[in-house]
Formats: sequence, structure tokens, C-alpha cells
Amino acid sequence: MADSMTWVGFPVATALALLVVPAGVRGLLDAGLVRENWRGARVAFPLGAVLATAALVALAPLAFLDDRADLDLLDPELRRWIPYLLGLAFLGFLDDSLGRGEAADAPRGWRRHARALREGRLSTGAIKAIGALALAAYVVSGRGLESWRYLADVGLLILATNAFNLLDLRPGRAEKGLALLGVGLCVGAWTLAPVELLGIFAGPVLVGAWFTLRERAMLGDTGSNLVGAIAAVWLLTTLGGTGRLIALAVVAALTVYGELRSISKAVESVPPLRWLDSLGRA
Repeated sequence: MADSMTWVGFPVATALALLVVPAGVRGLLDAGLVRENWRGARVAFPLGAVLATAALVALAPLAFLDDRADLDLLDPELRRWIPYLLGLAFLGFLDDSLGRGEAADAPRGWRRHARALREGRLSTGAIKAIGALALAAYVVSGRGLESWRYLADVGLLILATNAFNLLDLRPGRAEKGLALLGVGLCVGAWTLAPVELLGIFAGPVLVGAWFTLRERAMLGDTGSNLVGAIAAVWLLTTLGGTGRLIALAVVAALTVYGELRSISKAVESVPPLRWLDSLGRA
């Protein structure tokens, strides 16, 4: 076995995304797949579908060479987590597609989805929540965890993913959050493990940020789910037991705040956060 080269996935995926993502954005526009953003501009939508496709384009040659050429290009743990990332992207795409015709007062947020279920209506958001729970319970299983730690890790996956969905209310905000989290985890743990594990997904997300920041495309739930899933898996695989519990408390608090208050107003009220939030935006 050659020396591990699992870091290669990130630059390969980034390079391929520089070709795939612009073409994908043009394809969405040509197909009339657009939606109004927060300022009323009509932009390509959902960019998340293009980002997931770019990751798979990178995975194809890497997976072949990893196995046939014995080059050790992919982290073996990717097999465990990739169903969660692609599954959450699919659930987001379902919401983006089938939820397009919902009324302005259609169920949004967990409380409203729960109310819709009580009233006998199954919103696409509720389907997404149930599917996320199923996928999280599946990928966390088989790790030899005590029952309470298993439940805590499932909760961390779901709530961290949802937290980035809550952040995605302004162009580039979710991607900036992911970049800051990735840098913080790598520097804090002095490791490249997050990039080595999910670099094939992180690369396309960073390329796609140029299009969201310039307001040429919108992530949609497909993209915010994918970004959130990357962040959630990074937290789960990089932090130790105590760190994961702290992260769970943080994302739980953010979720509650996001359900009751406006995260955008909170960001705009703090000058450093407002500057960071607007950085690079058109």
C-alpha cells in the first residue's frame, strides 16, 4: 500500500468543480430553473444539485484508482458517511422540487411541520426531517457507542445539518460558516482529517460560493442540506466525546433561537458579524 494520499480528493474535486459548476449554472438557467432570492433577483436554482453532481464527478476516477491502482486516495470512512451526505441532498432536492408550489403560509420550521402532521398534512419539510432522522440513525449505528452517546451523536448530526439550513438566508453565509468550521477544526485538532474525509464535497461547495456570493445562483435546500451534512460529519468525526456534547448543546441552542428569532437580524446587529456576512457579496 502506498503512503496515504487521501488529501488529493480536495484539489481534484475543486479543479473538476471549476469546470462542472459553471456549466451546471448555465444548464439551470437554460432549463428555466430559477427562483427569486432575498432581493428579488431571479437566479439559478438549486445550485446544490450541481454541487452534489460535481462531487460525484470527482468521486468516479478517485474511487477507481483507489481500488484498482491501490493508491489510497479516499478515506475508508467515506463509505460510512456518503449515504448521509447524498441522502440529505436528495431530501433537500425533494423539498426544492415538490415544495415549489406551496403557499406562502405553507409549513416552515419544525413547529409548523409538526402542526401540519397533527392536522393530517405531510409537508415536504416533514418528509425531509423524518428522512434525516432515519439516515442519521443508520450511519451512526455500528460504532459501539453506549445508548445515550448513540442518541447524542444522532442528535448532533441532525441539529448541525439543520443549523446550516437556518443560516442559509443570505448569499454565501452557509458556505462561510462551513469554511470557518473546517479551518477551526483543522487548526484546533492540528489535523487535515476533515479535508481528507470530505474534500470531494467541500471543494465544489467552495467553488459554488463564488456563484452564490455574486447572486448568480442559490443553494436551495439541496445545497444547504449538503453543506450542513458536511459540517455535521466533520463535527462528529473530529471532536472527542466531550467536544461532541458541547457541539450538540451549541447547535441545539442555535436551532431553538432560529425557531423563535431572526438569525439575520442577530447577525446584522453585531458589526464584526455583519462585516463577515457581507464580505465578498455583490
